[in-house]
Amino acid sequence: MEVSAEQINTGGTYEVFKRVLKNDSNASFLAGGIAGAISRTVVSPFERAKILLQLQGPGSAQAYHGMFPTIYKMFRDEGWRGLFRGNTLNCIRIFPYSAVQYAVFEDCKVLIEKYKTTPLTSFDRFVAASIGGVVSVAVTYPLDLIRARITVQTASLSRLMKGKLARPPGVLETLREVYQNEGGFFALYKGIVPTTLGVAPYVAINFTLYENLRSLMDNSPSDFSNPVWKLCAGAFSSFVGGVMIYPLDLLRKRYQVASMAGGELGFRYNSVSHALVSIFTSEGFLGAYKGLSANLYKIVPSMAVSWLCYDSIKDWLAHW
Repeated sequence: MEVSAEQINTGGTYEVFKRVLKNDSNASFLAGGIAGAISRTVVSPFERAKILLQLQGPGSAQAYHGMFPTIYKMFRDEGWRGLFRGNTLNCIRIFPYSAVQYAVFEDCKVLIEKYKTTPLTSFDRFVAASIGGVVSVAVTYPLDLIRARITVQTASLSRLMKGKLARPPGVLETLREVYQNEGGFFALYKGIVPTTLGVAPYVAINFTLYENLRSLMDNSPSDFSNPVWKLCAGAFSSFVGGVMIYPLDLLRKRYQVASMAGGELGFRYNSVSHALVSIFTSEGFLGAYKGLSANLYKIVPSMAVSWLCYDSIKDWLAHW
């Protein structure tokens, strides 16, 4: 049977594509992006509930109370679409965010190993993951800011601000409004300092704990390839990281929306230190953890699913 030139070319293209994806860095990028998009879609209602709870400042009327009541209120006020409001933008943001995070983490580990004669330590992983967190924030931050704005503008919190919108704002509309009315290009990076201060240690703790747990399991009689182990390890590592850095996560969301409607949400901050002091003094210790339960409901299953998807996709690509 003769093989046509078209079949040869097609086969050659397929092999090139296969080799490209089997490259460890490319595989990490693709697996990380897919894992991030899947995991965030699964927990989208929790993500939006967390943001709404975080943004109830001391001057607000407390439109939301508790995570599940908040989700119910979102559904009652906006229908099922309200549960996933901003998720398309979140997936567009989270794919490069997660992809860059995992790929940079893996590449940094390889780079560190090059200059070491001993195996990677927890500190090495911590540094690699921190770099991954910083780079991923820098690449995708404007989308994160716009998503936070859209979340507020379509929710009951918008009633606290002048000019309640008759329809949900679009991504480009919100982007243009921020750019034109709040300071141009740099306005799109408002809040990036507290975001980076929160994301870098969270990613570092999460990734380091997960890899250490995986190393322990690899050296134990148990089979870590079991998805349950991956889910449990991912859940535990994200829980620890989430609780430790939560006040900074709350702070970054407030920075992102503080200038909306003349600051009528009830908070204005001059700096990161001023913001933290203000939150603890005006809202108490628990004020710095407002929305924590909703955050844990989001990040724990999200990172559990993300690590499971990431490892599974990378294993599949390695054996493809």
